[in-house]
Amino acid sequence: MSTNLYKSKLSVRDTEKAIKFVKDAFQRNLVKCFGFERVSAPMFVPSGEGINDDLNGVERPVTFDVPGNGGRMAEIVQSLAKWKRVALKRYGYRDGEGLYTDMNAIRRDDALDSQHSIYVDQWDWEMVISEGHRTEAFLKMIVTRIVGAIVDTLEETKRQFPTLTQKLSREVKFITSQEALDLYPQLSPRERERELCKKYGTVFLMKIGGALSDGKPHGGRAPDYDDWDLNGDILFFDAAIDDSVEISSMGIRVNAESLKRQLEIAGATDRLKYSYHKQILAGELPLSIGGGIGQSRLCMLLLEKAHIGEVQVGIWPDEMRAECEKQGIRLL
Repeated sequence: MSTNLYKSKLSVRDTEKAIKFVKDAFQRNLVKCFGFERVSAPMFVPSGEGINDDLNGVERPVTFDVPGNGGRMAEIVQSLAKWKRVALKRYGYRDGEGLYTDMNAIRRDDALDSQHSIYVDQWDWEMVISEGHRTEAFLKMIVTRIVGAIVDTLEETKRQFPTLTQKLSREVKFITSQEALDLYPQLSPRERERELCKKYGTVFLMKIGGALSDGKPHGGRAPDYDDWDLNGDILFFDAAIDDSVEISSMGIRVNAESLKRQLEIAGATDRLKYSYHKQILAGELPLSIGGGIGQSRLCMLLLEKAHIGEVQVGIWPDEMRAECEKQGIRLL
């Protein structure tokens, strides 16, 4: 956080109004761009079926027993990356059609800082594609349209709340994680993102998950939903905090070949026993592209907030609350 005293451009009550405005406007713009249909989403899924998002493979889902279901275990979702692809099949979506949903999750092992909370809210979306669309060019086209929807939402929000002055670039810099490492070999992955966003404004950092030339991946990615050669993160430079903000993690999903390859690299071939993975290997799930777009992150970015706790109610360490109060940051 900055050492300068921070002053929000919106009161708490106006902030709450603006949060709703941003969420309503962005959903409209997302549907306008893609024609997605909104569907209901689960808050929890059965344990042991491989349908929950494993994230980096080490995060522990919140689990509980369900007495009314014979005591079977269930777990709070960490994201809907896998569930959505199954839903595309179950609901009969065809090539070019897609869905979106409000996802509310708990990630108990996430770090708590100005951009991270154990409560995750995002728009999860997924679209059926053909084999011919499993290309970098198609991925870039989708990214450009999502960025356009975000910037359109910013312009609408600024008209509604004139005290806001945030500026975001519609022009996207596409760069791979290896190219980022080559440019800034002395920096950490997080520091590379900040430097890239400070230089270009809006960045899509591609190919996340596999090891780079230094032997490390740029960041964690589960091996069984995104194709590591056809994915990435949408990042914006946020002048209000002088830092980069990741708004979306997304990508073209694994097919049978990339699923097997990535599970072997990750040492996670035991997941092939799950129904979800078996369906991919058998070609029974549609090819798709999808991702998540952070709701609180987007509100934080567009409303020029210094802490994600200004746009969502969360749990924060006492020392963080004290530091925020000292700096003029009012947590909800």
